[in-house]
Amino acid sequence: MAPAAGTGVAMLPLVSRCWFRHAIPLAVLLLLLLYVCAWSLRECPLPSAALGGTGKLRAGAPSPLLTGAPGLLRAGGPAGQGFCSRPLPPVSAPKVPRQSGPPEAPEWEEPQCAGPQGALGRVVGPFRASLHPEGDVALPQYLAGWRALVRFLAPLGSIFAFATSEASAKVMALEARVHGPEAAHYSSLAAMAAWERRAGLLEPHGVAPRDPAGSSGSRTLLLLHRALRWSQLCLHRVATGTRGGPDAGAQCSDAYRTALAPHHPWLTRQAVRLAFLAFPGRGHWLELACPGAGEAEARAALARAAGTLGDVYNRTQGLLAKLDLLQLA
Repeated sequence: MAPAAGTGVAMLPLVSRCWFRHAIPLAVLLLLLLYVCAWSLRECPLPSAALGGTGKLRAGAPSPLLTGAPGLLRAGGPAGQGFCSRPLPPVSAPKVPRQSGPPEAPEWEEPQCAGPQGALGRVVGPFRASLHPEGDVALPQYLAGWRALVRFLAPLGSIFAFATSEASAKVMALEARVHGPEAAHYSSLAAMAAWERRAGLLEPHGVAPRDPAGSSGSRTLLLLHRALRWSQLCLHRVATGTRGGPDAGAQCSDAYRTALAPHHPWLTRQAVRLAFLAFPGRGHWLELACPGAGEAEARAALARAAGTLGDVYNRTQGLLAKLDLLQLA
């Protein structure tokens, strides 16, 4: 037993040295913590509301650092905030950088050709006026637009001379009704269709009248409606065609195949195909649309005119379908 006791006594100095070696860092850490706490209390004095206005806690008053008084940080608050008892500064919403979206387009100055006295303006104005707010199409304004369109297209060559002569005959036939004894029934497309249906003037579907001059107003308008589609497609493609792409003749020929060719006999289609060989170039179109204007300006004006014709076509197409008139011819 004696040797064992001697061994324990001999180990005491070793244990003391180990404890002392580990105690030194712990002591340093404790001193640092005390210093930080003292510095925090000095920099963040307790508010007078919690101290009774004296800087000292009232008897029985809990520490605001532990209770989390309104506007103060609680003990053990968010990381990085410390234990400061100062009121929290107001938190402002982070500023979101303004998105650099596309710049607003500058106001587009309407070229003179698109104004009321311009070649395109005289076409667009009446057609636009024909669109009733109630969803109908006013016939007098519609026909006035067609007359202006015929005048605009006539100088463009033989193909348009043929088309415009046909359109002119149909416009005159409808104008005779609009200004005739039954003018009250021909104020709009819907009124005309209702009157001609009641009066038994509508042709059976798919049956052409023996005398084209005796066609109903609804059938005549349907034929004009199809021709308007061709004109609208042609103007749009000329306005938006790219350099190096199909020329104006090819684009308007394709528009003809889309809008009119399905309703024409073979002989007429072949004659039209030959006429497109002498179709004017895009530059002639743009010069006729906007004399003296730049290419970009003329293209924009032509595209706007095509857009208006498209609006009129869509309105008319919807009405003809609703009234079951698309199969009259």
